Amino acid sequence: MAFDGVTIANVVSEMKKELLGGRLYKIAQPEADELLLTIKTNNGQKRLLISAGASLPLIYLTDTNKPSPMTAPNFCMLLRKHLQNGRITDIYQHRVPESQSEGSPSDGTIPTLERIVHIEIEHLDEMGDLCHKALIVEIMGKHSNIIFCNEDGLIIDSIKHVSAAVSSVREVLPGKPYFVAQTQDKMNALDVDYDNFVHAITRKAQPLYKAIYSSFTGISPLLAQEICYRAGLDGEISTAALTSSSDMLSVIANHPVKDPLRSLYQTFSGMMEDIKNERFSPTIAYNGSQPVEFAAFPLTMYSDQLRSFDTMSALLENYYAEKNALTRIRQKSADLRRIVQTALERNVKKYDLQLRQMQDTEKRETYRIYGELLNTYGYSAQPGDKSLEAVNYYTGETVTIPLDPTLTATENAKKYFDKYNKLKRTYEALSSLTQEVKEEIDHLESISTALDIALVEDDLVQIKEELTESGYIRRKGNTKKAKVTSKPFHYISSDGFHIYVGKNNFQNDELTFKFATGNDWWFHAKGMPGSHVVVKTNGADELPDRTFEEAGRLAAFYSKGREQDKVEIDYIQKKHVKKPSGAKPGFVVYYTNYSLMASSNISGIERVE
Repeated sequence: MAFDGVTIANVVSEMKKELLGGRLYKIAQPEADELLLTIKTNNGQKRLLISAGASLPLIYLTDTNKPSPMTAPNFCMLLRKHLQNGRITDIYQHRVPESQSEGSPSDGTIPTLERIVHIEIEHLDEMGDLCHKALIVEIMGKHSNIIFCNEDGLIIDSIKHVSAAVSSVREVLPGKPYFVAQTQDKMNALDVDYDNFVHAITRKAQPLYKAIYSSFTGISPLLAQEICYRAGLDGEISTAALTSSSDMLSVIANHPVKDPLRSLYQTFSGMMEDIKNERFSPTIAYNGSQPVEFAAFPLTMYSDQLRSFDTMSALLENYYAEKNALTRIRQKSADLRRIVQTALERNVKKYDLQLRQMQDTEKRETYRIYGELLNTYGYSAQPGDKSLEAVNYYTGETVTIPLDPTLTATENAKKYFDKYNKLKRTYEALSSLTQEVKEEIDHLESISTALDIALVEDDLVQIKEELTESGYIRRKGNTKKAKVTSKPFHYISSDGFHIYVGKNNFQNDELTFKFATGNDWWFHAKGMPGSHVVVKTNGADELPDRTFEEAGRLAAFYSKGREQDKVEIDYIQKKHVKKPSGAKPGFVVYYTNYSLMASSNISGIERVE
């Protein structure tokens, strides 16, 4: 995810369409480094959210209002004094004099992809004279700021003050002139010809995508990778390889790239033309249900795991809402994860110790045979012998039996039988214990997988109840069970069949043994924790192959193996799935099944909200 110059160009394009000519109706400062502007336009009331937060600086149009503090901060009061009811006359991304570009010198300016937005506002002062002010938004990570300037370019105030003690490059203080510090030797991506483009990316050997984003303003590493992919080139290849052979073959595309530099420039300049002409297509790339990246253009390198939006503002609101939901659920489940992880580590250590003890009992049968052979052939042993050779009548082989020379053959036989009986008792006890501990480990791993699957807080209720019933969480007093509102995931296959996915062990049991009927099909990742997946047949004699494949993909994605390229999936009709008496939640057995290899990519499978 990158709030780069291209994303800002998309947002500025939307702001110009929605806000130009509008009047500032309300100015609020919900957070210390955040502004929420309400603008009245001919098309109704609009809101603009601007954040200069170090962790998440952004700017976009929103429909969501935010509560403001009872007492407005000084910066907010200053803006209200000067800009209340002011009219927005221009909105643009930072421009530079054309003489600074690769074009011919002139008195004009040209746009750039700098992460700086200028909002020009006109208003009447106390004397009724028309004045012009500028609100400048700099989206630059920890250096982000919102700066209020007069028409002469002097800073009136800023949401963050930057003194000489903080920055030796530029002071951001009232009365100081506003300027953009040139701290990076980057070219303007919107105004570069072929020769300069080639020179910029080949001046030193480095990965191709890095050469692009480090040479041009406003291009993020993600977008640089996308440009390489569209040009049929591997972004990781060294720029030195681009000039070593004009017949270099593409690593990604299925066809050779005869002139990689020309192909790359054409792709790059084509995207820059789209930006100049404000042709954007905001897109989020997903991994299953989780948003991974976003951009102002379709991220074709993510194949079909994409969702398009009408506006970048709508995308940003949706993206950060989903990201915040995932972050919130991670925070809410932190205590449960810690309980599960602690119990899991303890049981794994116990299981490893028991396995080592089991290995020590492997000699028990040898001791039994020694005792039997000594009872049979012990008469031939002489007092003081340290060993006895005898024929093992089970295998016909001659074995050498170590003896204690201080004991008789009968006493040595008894000693071996005692060892055998002790190891036999240990083996029988450990066999039961290791089975119990292994089941407990499997159970805890299934709970850990359920925590990974959880999307909202309601999904954690049943998981916490399961940990309580298993004794990992102590129930306080007469606390009643929490109300369960979480339901299994519901998908519809491409052929119209309903597919249900359990989110946790309780839901898995209910789905398999209460909801599914005998001829419904049941899917589960082989040999690993995961969700039960049920396909309702609704009386159909056969399911299409595509439905089997899609159900398998869901079983793969909602399992511990979701990060693997392929996962082996067992599937069988529900009537053949049984639950042993006393088994832990989610545990089932089946003895005949079919198998398939499935990808964990579930894009394209429709989910019912």
